[in-house]
Amino acid sequence: MKIIALNGENRRVKTFLFLCICFTLACAPHFVEFPQRFYPGLAMTILLGMYGLRVVLRDGEGDYVPLVEDIPNTLNSEFYPSVDVLVAARDEENVIERLVTRLSNIQYPKDKISIFIIDDGSIDQTPYLLKKLIKNLSNFTIITRNRSDGGGKSGALNCALKQIKGEWVFILDADAAFKKDILLRLIPFANKLNWSALQLRKAVINPNQSPIACCQAMEMAMDAVIQRGRMLGGGVVELRGNGQLINRSILDLCGGFNEGTVTDDLDLSFRFLISGVSLGIVWDPPVEEEAVSNFSGLIRQRKRWAEGGLQRFFDYWPFLTSSKINLIKRHDLACFFILQYALPIISLFDIVIAIITRSQPLYWPLSFIAFGVSGLAFWRGCCKESEGPSLPAPKPLTLLMAIIYMGHWFVVIPWVTLRMALFPKRLLWAKTLHSGT
Repeated sequence: MKIIALNGENRRVKTFLFLCICFTLACAPHFVEFPQRFYPGLAMTILLGMYGLRVVLRDGEGDYVPLVEDIPNTLNSEFYPSVDVLVAARDEENVIERLVTRLSNIQYPKDKISIFIIDDGSIDQTPYLLKKLIKNLSNFTIITRNRSDGGGKSGALNCALKQIKGEWVFILDADAAFKKDILLRLIPFANKLNWSALQLRKAVINPNQSPIACCQAMEMAMDAVIQRGRMLGGGVVELRGNGQLINRSILDLCGGFNEGTVTDDLDLSFRFLISGVSLGIVWDPPVEEEAVSNFSGLIRQRKRWAEGGLQRFFDYWPFLTSSKINLIKRHDLACFFILQYALPIISLFDIVIAIITRSQPLYWPLSFIAFGVSGLAFWRGCCKESEGPSLPAPKPLTLLMAIIYMGHWFVVIPWVTLRMALFPKRLLWAKTLHSGT
């Protein structure tokens, strides 16, 4: 079933209603007699806690790792489908030389791979460096867009889709690092499992740069554990922007990339879900990327992620709750939505009401369980054997630091939701800066 990209009608109203529901859930129990006032929080704690534990513990039930030994013993171009590698680059002078070097070293039949770098209105040295670097590289193409063309990364990728003809599309960020044999491993593996789209685990290349970078390295491992657990339980898998391998015909069927959202990957994931597209995630090989090295950059990035995450739920809600999606996936989506988006807002309202009424917060057990499950996912992810950069050792102090770090979502989610509810819709693609270190 084809699902076109939606442009976000009535997001402001939907967000306001969501805030009202969260306020009601947080407020109502405070006006109920003891001990009944604790029942809603305890019920949610038990149900969502069981869901979270099942997801995290289920990750060990399957490997889903394309091994080097599985690479066919031939580079005969007739054996491999054609692949287009797409990179949207805006003001990437710090990493563009390293990127071109890595792309030129990909092992794949030369007549079956084409590499497209979209210069998305760069005002630094990126255009000059690109022309210089690809001068003698026959399978590279530069696509130039004006900075005012709009659409963010989605607009840049859609511009490239008009020119490419490959059977598969491999999408990378400008700071991406990867194994030379990555396509040789991934494409036969995706065909073997009948996946139409595949997401690589994201690994942080600079975990030792700062405590924030260390926590992000653990967070990416945690995210992969949760994604794999959801997948193995029949739940929902999501794309993560960098390291996406997508069948071109499926991408066209779902309408390309949505220029009306700030997170193209999350939006496309839901259209794949509604269309019945098979999407998987692999632990190894990973795609490596830079962590955000400072707190202000982290908050700017997470505000965009939070806004895009809410946008997709509000845009596609009628489809997500319909019988077009099976009951297991609907249950998975509901639990994930409550834990990721509703819990931070309910917790904030709960604390504010407790202060005003001089009573005890009622949802702290659910928050405690959410942080506990996150800690378990941190530990399982960092204990796993993995290719790519070494993951931080899950020592008690390191785990405690990572759990405290996750508290930033309890600030970002309420703030972004409040802004979306009170102010007119805006589309601001906050670019993550890449230093090249």
